[in-house]
Amino acid sequence: MPAFRLAFLLAFLLWPLAAFAQEDPVPSRCIAIAQALPGVTYANFTPAQAKTSGEVKITYAGHSTYVIESPAGVRIATDFSGIYGSDPLPRVVTMNKAHRTHYTNAPDPGIEHVLRGWNPEGGPAKHRIVVDDVYIRNVPTDIRSWGGELERDGNSIFIFEVADLCIGHLGHLHTRLSDQQYGQIGRLDIVMVPIDGGLTQSIGSISEITTRLYSSVVLPMHRHATPLDEFLRRVGEGFAVDFRDSPSFTVSLKTLPRQPTIVVLEGI
Repeated sequence: MPAFRLAFLLAFLLWPLAAFAQEDPVPSRCIAIAQALPGVTYANFTPAQAKTSGEVKITYAGHSTYVIESPAGVRIATDFSGIYGSDPLPRVVTMNKAHRTHYTNAPDPGIEHVLRGWNPEGGPAKHRIVVDDVYIRNVPTDIRSWGGELERDGNSIFIFEVADLCIGHLGHLHTRLSDQQYGQIGRLDIVMVPIDGGLTQSIGSISEITTRLYSSVVLPMHRHATPLDEFLRRVGEGFAVDFRDSPSFTVSLKTLPRQPTIVVLEGI
């Protein structure tokens, strides 16, 4: 390919990342330039590359709600409806509007930051905030209505950058991701994945997304009655499986598993 064509292609593919970077209050450690290129799979970190920067505690609270606690004590609840993860009260909550078990219209006024995955005024939601030692951003995604129509930018993937870790919550993800969205997401060391197999998308489709993200830790959620074996079979032998007898675990960049691992916490 002639040099000028290659330069044009790279500029076309990477301009959305440059636009996102200009809006960021701090530089993202997770955005992977290479992942904006079609079909590229980002390599996950290995413990040998890591430096000690504190531990993050992650707890499965229920349904699609995980509670993330940073080394500085920032408590975050994902897909917050008020049913799970509300005690003690989180400082930050994220929401998706697929249905009422993923959001609330009446969050406790003591919650400092309520981050909705949609924009009530229309258009994509845009979140770029720093809360103590956590940087939180979103990548808009489309959503299906109950009637089957597609709503552009109706939901979001939320990404939490903390203790040098990149943690992603896919939310109530209804569609496959584009190369541009993979680029905006970047590296995810830990990813929270819905595996219901129907309300979001098929097990085959979500397994493809999981495989391409190739995170060190995969945390299933939104399981309903889905057999875990089907998801485990689809992602393949490249992923180890670790069943835990607790809903919580602590993790740091240093302690990430060497092989990508599906961690099944108590309650999933």
